[in-house]
Amino acid sequence: MNLEHNETKVDSIEGLTLSQLVKDDLYASEVFEKYHLDFCCNGNRLLNEVCKDKGLPYNDIISEIKNGKSKHGELKFDQWELDFLVDYIVNNHHQYIKQYGTAINDHIDKVASVHGKNHPETVEVSKLFTMVYKDLKQHMMKEEKILFPYIKYLVKVKNGEVVFEAPYFSTIVNPINMMEAEHQSAGDVSARIRSLTNNFLLPVDACNSYRVSYFELNEFELDLHRHVHLENNILFPKVIELEKNYLSPRII
Repeated sequence: MNLEHNETKVDSIEGLTLSQLVKDDLYASEVFEKYHLDFCCNGNRLLNEVCKDKGLPYNDIISEIKNGKSKHGELKFDQWELDFLVDYIVNNHHQYIKQYGTAINDHIDKVASVHGKNHPETVEVSKLFTMVYKDLKQHMMKEEKILFPYIKYLVKVKNGEVVFEAPYFSTIVNPINMMEAEHQSAGDVSARIRSLTNNFLLPVDACNSYRVSYFELNEFELDLHRHVHLENNILFPKVIELEKNYLSPRII
């Protein structure tokens, strides 16, 4: 469902959460990034309430969502099969971290070593990124080796390809709770990096490495937000509901 050209939906936005708005129209995520609104880890809040808390122009934000068009196209993640969504997350967001994380880490380390005396915040940013990158690598490994294979197994059960057997972790809610806690931690660190850099504002003496590093850190945060949104707000609620059908089958 696209909010563009849909007056009825726009009129009812006041009752929608940030995550619901992004699920309905991917462009909302781009608007929320502009205003630094957390639609992934804290996406269960109502837009109008968040705007009141932060003193943001609610009507302007609604207008931007209504009239904008996503640079990501009309991807309808909420309509995808769960196994396909899992593959998309791994092939895009996990791969992004694996492919670029080391280079980003090296670049910010270089900036901190050269500019740390005059810009001590870069030293702290370097430490924080090293920590979050290390944590995310462990996080992704757990998803790829435990959680995601079980989700694909549930899809096979739904399709009648295999017979359901309860997992050793009792219910998928348990690993999901852990993954969501780790998402929150990564999001908190990312927000701290943005705060330390004053929204990635470059100082007047920034060299090319400085510019590249801040650009990369900003892109990393944007990708992390989309990544966490897909898992927390779309994938996880659906697989929890799917598993319930087999852990507690209805008596017909």
